[in-house]
Amino acid sequence: MPKIREEENLIFVSVPSPLGGLSTRIMLKEIRLLLYKEFMLESRQKQSLNGIILYLVSTIFVCKMSFRSLPQPAAWNALFWIIMLFASVNAAGKSFIQDSRARFVYMYTLASPQAIIIAKVLYNMLLMLLLSIIGFVVYVILLGGNPIQNMPLFLADVVLGSMGFSCVLTTMSAIASRTSNSFTLMAVLSFPILLPLLMTVLKISKNALDGLDPAISYKYLLILASINVITGVLSYLLFPYLWKD
Repeated sequence: MPKIREEENLIFVSVPSPLGGLSTRIMLKEIRLLLYKEFMLESRQKQSLNGIILYLVSTIFVCKMSFRSLPQPAAWNALFWIIMLFASVNAAGKSFIQDSRARFVYMYTLASPQAIIIAKVLYNMLLMLLLSIIGFVVYVILLGGNPIQNMPLFLADVVLGSMGFSCVLTTMSAIASRTSNSFTLMAVLSFPILLPLLMTVLKISKNALDGLDPAISYKYLLILASINVITGVLSYLLFPYLWKD
């Protein structure tokens, strides 16, 4: 029988399919409603997003005071991604850590775990894309120039990098939320997975800064996309077992 629950005027309908899972239509509806819930909660807690943006702008301003001029392309590239990495940890790290156990139990009765993890990843990906755009604009303005010679390649790198950060950090946040020292554990668990992702992102953006032939970066884009697919699939498959714990 279909199960219908309502939370804050959002109706979740769970209908088992013949194979024991959720139908695609019902899952898409759950994801859409969960995304709406995330945006509504964020709009009511603006201090969280404002704090992350303030951290991002403040860090870039410190770099400006340190260099006082446009640094070398390699340093420019490294600084940008280091700043975005820590901003992403602060943004995506709160996905599950800020939720109480009572909310976990309540959400367990409202929607499927697959829809919950997909909605969280999509929301964090959009949030990180927003932070990347803001960070890039402020970075270029304060440091006095834009050394990127291949902007389409750099933008593709930013999009794929945001997706990778979102998948990894959201999943690690879900795991770490089960412990007492959750934020520290999330950072420790994320580092081994984020390291190859960060190295690939740095390589692609360095090629974009140098204006190299885009064909040189195709294999790195494929590696980055593969990492995103692997982490996304693992999150989708493993999260239901974590959610039931």
